[in-house]
Amino acid sequence: MLRRGRLARQLLRLREEAGLTAKVAAAEAKKRAPGRSWSESKITRIENRKVLRVREVDLRVLLDIYGVTDETQREAYLKLAREASISGWWYGYRDVLGAGTYVDMENEASLIRTYQVQYVPGLLQTEAYARAVIRSGGVTDDAEIDRRVEVRMMRQHLLSRTDAPRLWAVIDETAFRKLPSDVAVDQIRHLIDIQRPSLRIQVLPDEAGPHAGMDGSFVVLDFPSDPTVVYVEQVGGGGLLVEEPEQTTIYETVLDHVQAAALSVEASRAWLEDRLSRLEERT
Repeated sequence: MLRRGRLARQLLRLREEAGLTAKVAAAEAKKRAPGRSWSESKITRIENRKVLRVREVDLRVLLDIYGVTDETQREAYLKLAREASISGWWYGYRDVLGAGTYVDMENEASLIRTYQVQYVPGLLQTEAYARAVIRSGGVTDDAEIDRRVEVRMMRQHLLSRTDAPRLWAVIDETAFRKLPSDVAVDQIRHLIDIQRPSLRIQVLPDEAGPHAGMDGSFVVLDFPSDPTVVYVEQVGGGGLLVEEPEQTTIYETVLDHVQAAALSVEASRAWLEDRLSRLEERT
């Protein structure tokens, strides 16, 4: 998705720099390649990342129209288009993930910063907890639950890659109060065991009082060579992608305040260990 997004942004920039509207660009493309299907909507769909694969023959036509004649530049665009068309493992789970946009971004991120209110983040969930969360969302078919759990566990493989992204999660105490009793011990133990310098967990306790993140959960994704993107969770399992710099900066500021209000990483670990100890005493 990031490569597709980068290509889309660059093609939009090239068209605007050429002083062409999408309608004019489409008309010119139809003249140059009458055997191909061209329309204003096709141009805008490419620029809005709705086209999963920009064919090389179409890209060459657009580069001609936008005046990109340098062969090195043209090859760079063609290479980017080829990379963008490569599907990840999640392509086979479109029935669960849809276009897989968020998972695609997650896999390309170098840093994932998340604030979660109601749930432990998906990347940090145990299988049993993931199953309980998915079932609580209204999914009742066992086969579909199994498939959704499988996808969630597969997503976690990125944390064991040699180039794994750094992860910094702030989890509200609310999420821990909502842990099902039969999975709470294993889930909290997992959060303790999985921590390392590149994977930090902070707990935002109730005693912190009102804070900047009370409007809800979100994820901030940073990339090696692309702008920061924010993913805001919405009802129904979908999400809103925020890419405008002035907007992503707002979320980053909110996250800074949330991290400051939360317990430190060390104090959070102690908080988790204390909660685990009290839960184990009850069993």
